[in-house]
Amino acid sequence: MTIVERVVRECDLPDSCGGFGRDAITLGWEERTHVHGRRRTDGGVEFGTSLPRGTVLRSGDCFVLDAERLVVSIVEKPEPVFVISPRGEAESALFAYHIGNRHQPIMIENGSLVCPDVPGVEQLLQQHRMPYSRAVRPFTPVATTSGHHH
Repeated sequence: MTIVERVVRECDLPDSCGGFGRDAITLGWEERTHVHGRRRTDGGVEFGTSLPRGTVLRSGDCFVLDAERLVVSIVEKPEPVFVISPRGEAESALFAYHIGNRHQPIMIENGSLVCPDVPGVEQLLQQHRMPYSRAVRPFTPVATTSGHHH
């Protein structure tokens, strides 16, 4: 089985990949943070990853499987989320604090705060009278891992 150790942006693919086949792999946000493991493309090709720690896969990223002569594009899976619409900077900071205090990841997008639609979050939003709606869209949190070094 091929083990992929690096990610290449679509725009940076080497010319040698010009004749390679194409496939995709659709991954949710948590799956896009796993650096080691076995994966299967949407077309059924199996391979492994051993990526640098802290790698977060995004649309436009690719894996090159040289032995299979295949380029695999990352597709961010649309997932159920809450889209929170703060009415100003102070409210945005307050809402981000409350969501973070519940250890929920958050994404900032066009002035809105976006977090996964998981149990307990809706009650928090209602309790603090946060204006929100539900949506299904790709989700990539602001920070997926916290660094702590000694």
